[in-house]
Amino acid sequence: MSEEMKEMTNVVTLNKGDIVKGRITKIEDSQALVDVGYKYDGVIPIGELSALRVENVADVVSVGDEVEVKVLRINDEEGKLILSKKAADAAKAWNVLEQRLQSGEVFEVKVADVVKGGLVADVGVRAFIPASQVERHFVEDFSDYKGRTLRVKVTELDRSDNKVILSQKAVLDEEFEQKKQNLLHSLQPGEIREGTVRRITDFGVFIDLGGIDGLAHISELAWHRVETPAEVVREGDLVKVKVLKVDPARGRISLSIKEAQPGPWAGIGQKFSPGQVVTGTVKRLVPFGAFVELQPGVEGLVHISQIANRHVATPEEVLEVGQEVKVKVLEVNEQEKRISLSIRSAEADARRRETDLFAEKQQTHGTGVTLGEMFGDLFKKK
Repeated sequence: MSEEMKEMTNVVTLNKGDIVKGRITKIEDSQALVDVGYKYDGVIPIGELSALRVENVADVVSVGDEVEVKVLRINDEEGKLILSKKAADAAKAWNVLEQRLQSGEVFEVKVADVVKGGLVADVGVRAFIPASQVERHFVEDFSDYKGRTLRVKVTELDRSDNKVILSQKAVLDEEFEQKKQNLLHSLQPGEIREGTVRRITDFGVFIDLGGIDGLAHISELAWHRVETPAEVVREGDLVKVKVLKVDPARGRISLSIKEAQPGPWAGIGQKFSPGQVVTGTVKRLVPFGAFVELQPGVEGLVHISQIANRHVATPEEVLEVGQEVKVKVLEVNEQEKRISLSIRSAEADARRRETDLFAEKQQTHGTGVTLGEMFGDLFKKK
């Protein structure tokens, strides 16, 4: 049998609508030639290469590539065999997409183009990812998404309308929820964690612990009184927090920044000792005395009997909130967080120092003024 006869017996039979495999033999400006085993090569016009708009044939196929194509038209008299890769891809894609929709499968797609309202990808058919379904957060500009690979799920299919909707946000939401539940069940009250300040409100701070936010109430930000959270932290700050309470059912975590730090009373006995005179601020007035703040979070009590060198019926007679006063430390009890103070003793010490200084000057220089003339009113009993 001649070679020509052998070739003719090996020629496949084709009908319009058949889907066959072939190999790319040549690439031209507006088409690709394909050997499908027929009498002559078929042609894939550039518009039949992909479900998306194609500028260059070489962007989709290369010589030697094996492809599946659908027969659109056969004309042996003209020697024309028109094929479509797009139609063959679509026929297979719809079945795959339907399976993925039912199973909830996560798969990867490459963003082919950025259009008004979202992104476009080729999944055998044209697929659309709405802007609201790209990320969990708002994205203002999608221009740099072209060429990116996204992990998506099929959320909507309509074969009759050639409609395919994908969502990366659905994938991210599921992963976030799983991560959130894992973290919620791993957190234990009392443990110390690191987190990032994500949002500041009037009532506290939301801190990201690595996938889930916990709330540090304004009362848990510092050992001293905080008027606004912005006094203590800023968005983006990395902070240590103590887990106070975890409620997995409601997805809530209570945190404390102050509890993760040494308390204001830690080592207070080394900072203040009996006999020391320091400056403080009157914070509260009560019937039995006044509480004076020595440092943020540390207040000592000036008993009413220690306010002045005379009888005082109420602290308000002598003091007011916010007033700065000199106090003498009488006693420090770090364990019980208690400090006893005296304004009267601090003033007496100041008078003695003034007297001693005057006496010293008298001995050195001599003056005609007596101590009684200088400080007579101070020593009058009231």
